[in-house]
Amino acid sequence: MKYNFGAGPCILPQEVFKQASQAVLDFNGTGLSILEISHRAPEFEAVMDETLQLVKELLNVPAGYSVLFLQGGASLQFSMVPANLLGEGQTAAYLDTGAWASKAMKEAKLYGNVTAVASSKESNYSYIPRDYEIPSDAAYFHCTSNNTIFGTELFEFPESPVPMVSDMSSDMFSRTINVEDFGLIYAGAQKNMGPAGVVLVIIKDELLGKSGRKLPSMLDYKIHADNKSLYNTPPVFSIYTSMLNLKWLKAKGGVAQIEKENIAKAAALYEEIDRNPIFKGTCNVEDRSRMNVCFVTENPEHEKPFLKLAEERGMIGIKGHRSVGGFRASIYNALPITSVHALVDVMREFAHKNG
Repeated sequence: MKYNFGAGPCILPQEVFKQASQAVLDFNGTGLSILEISHRAPEFEAVMDETLQLVKELLNVPAGYSVLFLQGGASLQFSMVPANLLGEGQTAAYLDTGAWASKAMKEAKLYGNVTAVASSKESNYSYIPRDYEIPSDAAYFHCTSNNTIFGTELFEFPESPVPMVSDMSSDMFSRTINVEDFGLIYAGAQKNMGPAGVVLVIIKDELLGKSGRKLPSMLDYKIHADNKSLYNTPPVFSIYTSMLNLKWLKAKGGVAQIEKENIAKAAALYEEIDRNPIFKGTCNVEDRSRMNVCFVTENPEHEKPFLKLAEERGMIGIKGHRSVGGFRASIYNALPITSVHALVDVMREFAHKNG
């Protein structure tokens, strides 16, 4: 048996895989594959409408916001956000909590002034900074809610005097959020929403066209909003599979229910990391991510033998990011707690053999 702890693309429920694979052969009895159906067909328009409604329902998106399904992943959003929100001569404020936040800042600097309100880089991004001030004259404030590489998560968002933008790629739909606190949220789908290929953007309508900058059509949120995410051919299969996955999430009890399960999964794994003398966590306890659990061996010589044993026991994707090493167990929504228990068993087995 295989246990998928990969950081992304994400694990999806088996029932979603089965439904999606059937649609590849025959989509809803049309005699056509979901891979070849026209994105202008009424059948796919129904998919778009249902996916949109599921997002709004699961996240309690209020009136006055547009929900967009775009392409280019979160990495393109690093550019689209400042292109659309950062006017000439303005400054954008960023919270630097990891590699993706740093990359977002780099792209924003191509459009205007950028200031880092705080950074945890000096401690290898092992904590979430606090006690910082967001400039009241900034065009917007940007934060990354969960850091997949270093394993920290922002559990409390600051009160921002300016529109708050958040990259929620790796914890969207894993916990409840108050959308009204944000001007713009974006998330690559390939963690908790669906397969790679689509990015979700939720933007306050009053921010559309805000920068005053002339933009290429594909980079303009307003054009995508006006065209209901159909300005160009959308990633049809990714959106369809996301719809199936969001239906699965709704049937489980929605975001509030999955949050309880995610808390239990993370607690079980962190408890073993803290209890087991072979291992130790890499982040401040209060900032430990529920999605990406990062840890190392106390003795570096144990790293390769443990990885070998884990792989022999069916653990997939637990090797840490190449930039930091160690181990990373990504425990997204569809990963059952039984997989966490299986990893804990391997950790205990290794400690028994090497204690």
